[in-house]
Amino acid sequence: MKRLSLTAWILIGLVAGIVFGAIFPGPAQKTALLGTIFLRLIKAIIAPLLFGTLVTGIAGTGSIKTMGRIGGKAILYFEIVTTLALFIGLAAVNLVRPGAGVDLASQGAEGITGAHQDFQQVIEHIFPTSIIDAMARGDVLQIVVFAFIFGAACAAIGAKARAVVEFCDSLAEVMFRFTNYIMYFAPFGVFGAIAATIGSRGVHVLLNLGTLVATLYAAEAIVVITVFGASAAIARVPVRRFVDYARGPFLIAFSTASSEAAFPLALENMAAFGVPKHIVAFVLPTGYSFNLVGTTLYLSLASIFIAQAANIHMPLGTQLVMMLTLMLTSKGVAGIPRSALVILAGTAASFNLPAEGIAILLGIDALLDMARTSVNVLGNCLATAVVARWEGVKL
Repeated sequence: MKRLSLTAWILIGLVAGIVFGAIFPGPAQKTALLGTIFLRLIKAIIAPLLFGTLVTGIAGTGSIKTMGRIGGKAILYFEIVTTLALFIGLAAVNLVRPGAGVDLASQGAEGITGAHQDFQQVIEHIFPTSIIDAMARGDVLQIVVFAFIFGAACAAIGAKARAVVEFCDSLAEVMFRFTNYIMYFAPFGVFGAIAATIGSRGVHVLLNLGTLVATLYAAEAIVVITVFGASAAIARVPVRRFVDYARGPFLIAFSTASSEAAFPLALENMAAFGVPKHIVAFVLPTGYSFNLVGTTLYLSLASIFIAQAANIHMPLGTQLVMMLTLMLTSKGVAGIPRSALVILAGTAASFNLPAEGIAILLGIDALLDMARTSVNVLGNCLATAVVARWEGVKL
């Protein structure tokens, strides 16, 4: 009998968690501990793994110019695909109008506060005051900036930095093995996370506001098929092999609604797929802040949904201004728990949309988050492959 793959076990854990949560809601709520343990272990991996792989990759290229070129291509790709996702979300919500007929009067929005950051604050946040503090908080973008400069310094020094680079290379290899051990626990973590969600909120969490949920999932699927499909075709990424390596991180992101949970496996799988380590170690974490395709689509859909639910007519020009605002603010709050809701609340306040609409979305945010997070992870995996092909790498 052929042994089941880790992906298959994760899928089994997902289905079993849904069934267990529906049949035994009381005991299922206690399984949240499994999901919490898994997520904590994953978060413990990210900082040392990212630092080790990025420093090794940058020092290995021996050229700051090379990394600058890779970074420029990555940012260009990020902006193209997120803009396309934004317009697909706008088209979907204006066509289906899922917010029409929703009553906001009985809803409350306690505990949700808006977040607004100007451009200066967004840029300032990128640069760390302490790498230890950035690692402790799990601020991926600040770790990337520090590791990029540190790796460039190692490349410039040359032979004198060999011991440091070898240490970082060994650290990365140890953390990859550490990741393998943690991944054995992934099916249990996925089971616990989804079972606790279903047990505490009921099966209706999978059905509530079905039109909005269906619209989001359909729009995310369109992005995957059209935008991602076209990107893979233009860059000549072997789709079938890519799917084999990307489905594991995708399923983990979908079932846990956490990009962090999928990060170590995505990093390892994309390297195994054939993307050079210095590319995957730079593009993947950078994309976690600048290539949030699923979240961008969700924000465009959710903001107009609130306007429709409140019977507020919003001209196309105003919608586009709101989308631009959402794209800018989403770059500055990466890593904040439920960041999409925080961004949405701040933007809604700026455009005089009722906060009660945020509360409606909060009730089904777990289900919405599964879709946007998994598409974010899939998009970032694809970005590493596209940039690698642009660099002439054969996959």
